[in-house]
Amino acid sequence: MKGPGEKAIVSWSGGKDSAMAVHAIRQAGDYEITALLTTITEGYDRSSMHGIRRPLIEQQADALGIALEKVPLSRVSSNEEYESRMQEVLERYRGQGVSAVVFGDIFLEELRRYREERLASIGMKGVFPLWGRDTAGLARGFVRQGFKAVITCVDSEQADSGLAGRDFDEALLASLPAGVDPCGENGEFHSFVYDGPIFRIPIEHTKGEIVLRDERFWYCDVIPGPGRP
Repeated sequence: MKGPGEKAIVSWSGGKDSAMAVHAIRQAGDYEITALLTTITEGYDRSSMHGIRRPLIEQQADALGIALEKVPLSRVSSNEEYESRMQEVLERYRGQGVSAVVFGDIFLEELRRYREERLASIGMKGVFPLWGRDTAGLARGFVRQGFKAVITCVDSEQADSGLAGRDFDEALLASLPAGVDPCGENGEFHSFVYDGPIFRIPIEHTKGEIVLRDERFWYCDVIPGPGRP
């Protein structure tokens, strides 16, 4: 349960699940979101896993009207490095009166337990506004509510590489085989959200080349629009 005027930060990937989590939190009005927290891979200057360029993440934050906290990670980041850098940032926010971190997780029990245990160790808690909801319904609702996204990363061991670069829309959802979660909750794919009810303006962008990394992950480069770095 929340307390009066409780502050939270959002674990922000730039993708649809974190966008839906922000939307749900804002609609419920239970927490004041003070910042977005995202990890940026040094050297690549992109968000971890999703592969979204840093300027696009910054534009998302601007369009949301929420401050952005960027946590740098090395190219070959260990779990120890991740935990150390995240704990340092979270403790700073805890000292500023932030007590909760919002996540877009839906059903991965082990991941949720890991997050809650780490947060509890520094006196914070996790908030999971999408937890337990039907992923097919969430995905359809995302499209119906006017959100727009592009698939930026596909795990070729779990999904068709042809998904990379496609728009996340009704046509894509209808084409997904039964073994692929509609929200990509098992890591089948990741996305970049560029428009929707949470944004003040759309994020201008163009789709670039599609490349294979680590002989497994297909990435579609998303390039900031004209006049952007």
